[in-house]
Amino acid sequence: MDTEIMNIISRMLWTAGMLCAPILGVSLVIGFVISLIQSVIQVQEPTLTFVPKVIGVATVLVLGGSWMMQQMTTNFEELLQMAPSLIRL
Repeated sequence: MDTEIMNIISRMLWTAGMLCAPILGVSLVIGFVISLIQSVIQVQEPTLTFVPKVIGVATVLVLGGSWMMQQMTTNFEELLQMAPSLIRL
């Protein structure tokens, strides 16, 4: 019983990491590139990275949103199918 719950929790955390990784990765890369450009041309404007990050994250959500929703739906369906065996009366 406890191992099943731990497996469910670990799978849900793994799925959350998989779903967040593309968004965080794109944001990290865009932020790094903009920071590099700012340091080369010596422009220190902290709000300059906001618009490219928003565009990058929106692009990732548009392109990968259906995959992300499919992953969440699949995990939720599996959890609902396992629920009767996890309930102890």
